[in-house]
Amino acid sequence: MTTPYQQQPAPHPPAPQWGTGPVGGYVSPIPVRRATLGDAVASEWTKLRSVRSTMWTLGVMLVLMVGIGTLTALVVSTSTESLNDDVLTLGFFGVLLGSICVITLGVLTISSEYTTGMIRTTLTACPSRVRVLGAKSLVFFLLIFVLTVVTTALVGALQVAITDAPSPSGETWFRSTVGVSLYLATLGLLALAVGALIRHSAGAITIMIGVVLMPLVLAMFMFADSLSTLRDGLFDYSIPNQLAVFYDNAGVSGDGAGPSGWEPLWIMIGVTAVAMTGAFFALDRRDV
Repeated sequence: MTTPYQQQPAPHPPAPQWGTGPVGGYVSPIPVRRATLGDAVASEWTKLRSVRSTMWTLGVMLVLMVGIGTLTALVVSTSTESLNDDVLTLGFFGVLLGSICVITLGVLTISSEYTTGMIRTTLTACPSRVRVLGAKSLVFFLLIFVLTVVTTALVGALQVAITDAPSPSGETWFRSTVGVSLYLATLGLLALAVGALIRHSAGAITIMIGVVLMPLVLAMFMFADSLSTLRDGLFDYSIPNQLAVFYDNAGVSGDGAGPSGWEPLWIMIGVTAVAMTGAFFALDRRDV
């Protein structure tokens, strides 16, 4: 029994409820807003340009494209025979070897996060997995496209100057720079999609190198006449031949039976779209 002179205990304050307001009266000066695609793009650009693998891979690509393109032009300029083909075709070999660097970086753009566990932090900061993959694809595509356009244009100008050949037409310049760059960037997106599906760097890179080189290698060893149709198809639709179409409509095979004009780009876009759709579903449905 209490008396009037006994002090009643003070009631306990209600426990703070998460998400109902600031705890202890603190209000963050940082405005809270929903994450957007622009935020995801900025994050992916920061990650891509801050890792050493990007600098090394792109550095090797530039050395191959500029070095081989310039060296080929120097060899041709010292030859007594005249150049029958367009001078910009001399850049094909450097671009073909540079494509290995492109697919390597495309795989590492996403598979390295699975290796290090960074993918958990990425998906915690941006729970929308479709947005994450879309941001990675956009940043990677624009980086490869811009870098390849500048490099192929520079190499082409050097080849024209070294060989003292007549300047090619505007359409030829456009196909040998913008067309090649679009094809390489789309090929890199295909590698990125394979990296998202496989989630293992070495395995995905091996698969992509096989996609690039295996059809051509298999066709070289098909000597039987019964396999001539398959052999010609592998030659005509191999990635090296499709890449060569942007320099010469006949491609590597020279028979003109395969894709011509801008058809290689449409083929690569279609294959990449299918692989990217699978990557979206795989990333959205699988645990990390």
